[in-house]
Amino acid sequence: MFEIRFHGRGGQGAVVASRVLANAFVREGRFGAAFPMFGFERRGVPVTAYGRYDDKPILEKTQIYEPHCLIVLDPSQREKANVYEGLREGGVLILNSPKGLAARPHENLEKAGLVNADRIAMEEIGLAAPNICMLGVLAATTGWVRLESILAGLEDYFQGKNLEGNRRCAERGFKETNILRF
Repeated sequence: MFEIRFHGRGGQGAVVASRVLANAFVREGRFGAAFPMFGFERRGVPVTAYGRYDDKPILEKTQIYEPHCLIVLDPSQREKANVYEGLREGGVLILNSPKGLAARPHENLEKAGLVNADRIAMEEIGLAAPNICMLGVLAATTGWVRLESILAGLEDYFQGKNLEGNRRCAERGFKETNILRF
């Protein structure tokens, strides 16, 4: 089972991203479960979402304390120690960042996928909503899910111009990913 923890702020789409990713896994014949954890629902406050993905049914619906992967939508959170808390050995970081990493941010980190998802989202959908772009980065960095499955899964959440713009975000995230190995 892959366990992924999403860190973002209200309005960045962490919850939607976890659901789209679960949908993509289901489209591949696997199982996915996504659920959020947040306090007061308002823009800008920290939001954590969780996703579990497996080849067999997922019964566990608890918070994820030892993720295989961290998806950090808000670049300002990358320096916070609690973001990396519990990261498993061989862990993966998917980071929205206009700049690279100067050093390995956690000893258990094996690989990181970086992209300036805010810039891509602004160019493609006119909003600083990096969530869907980051799913493309996840696909490029890990190979756990196919980009085509993510693109197909978007149809259940978006339509019209929003669908097309978000497809471009995911595609560009996939193509523009900078992968670092530690």
